[in-house]
Amino acid sequence: MANAARKATFDRSTQHRRAMLGKINIARHQLKMDEDDYRQVLFDVAGARSLKEMDEKALDAVLARMKALGFQPLPKAGQKGAQHPVAKKARALWISLYHLGEVHNPSELALEAFAKRQLGCERLVWARQSDGFRLIEALKAMAERAGWRQNCPVSGKKLAPSTLQQHLCELIVAKLKSAGAIPQDWSLDTAAYRLCGIETRETERGYSAEDYHRLASALGAKLREVAPHHDRSGR
Repeated sequence: MANAARKATFDRSTQHRRAMLGKINIARHQLKMDEDDYRQVLFDVAGARSLKEMDEKALDAVLARMKALGFQPLPKAGQKGAQHPVAKKARALWISLYHLGEVHNPSELALEAFAKRQLGCERLVWARQSDGFRLIEALKAMAERAGWRQNCPVSGKKLAPSTLQQHLCELIVAKLKSAGAIPQDWSLDTAAYRLCGIETRETERGYSAEDYHRLASALGAKLREVAPHHDRSGR
């Protein structure tokens, strides 16, 4: 009787080794290490000049050294983009500028491309927090050019989040008026209710930054309907 077909087996040790080799290769490119520096790290950590000569323990040690030098692993598939403070602030500004019509592509990939041009870093998750101000200032400059104030014109201090978002909504309404989509005498409250069915005046707790952010999203959608554009700038 012929032997039954053997079930396929997977060598977990081999898979783990391949994964570590892949991470070390990514780390080398992320850290922009030349050949000499790379080989020196291997020798300093494991006493070898090649990954082929190392066991898993040595590979782990090399990967740990790479992380100590600044390597940040790629996020897993399906994972959200960078979540550090600079990234969150940049993402919020990027989406707000999209509602205002100054950014034409709201995707994470588009933000990553913009961040790369500003910081010279391949991925936002790898960006140094100390360099992040350049990205934030670039986005704020875009906002200011569009008329969206980021600071108090008198004191120069940062505006409160609710004030920032309210001003954003007012600018979107102004653009809708310029496009001839709504009457010139409509207030923000009127536009919110008649265009989006959102009541802004009869809230017991007052209108928060989050409320204005949702309103900006709704008004931005209306602006894109009446003033469609093409992504000519790459933003």
